[in-house]
Amino acid sequence: MPHVIAEPCVNTKDTACVDVCPTECIIESEPEEGTLNLPMFINPDECIDCGACEPECPVDAIFEEDDVPDKWQPFIQANADLAEIHC
Repeated sequence: MPHVIAEPCVNTKDTACVDVCPTECIIESEPEEGTLNLPMFINPDECIDCGACEPECPVDAIFEEDDVPDKWQPFIQANADLAEIHC
């Protein structure tokens, strides 16, 4: 996973990141049984790891996978699960 959307997005769902993504790899989603309630996820097959989305997120919810804080590590798998379901 090049980039991951974490917990701060759950109650915000600001789409500024979607508008700046050159590959349109940030996808809006509905809650799925057995996954964390993420309103958006990043398709790892389409993400070019440009980082354009990170500074646009008003709640600092987007991280490079290696930089996801410990408390939000489960969101790495949640992004992967949603990508598997929807892509």
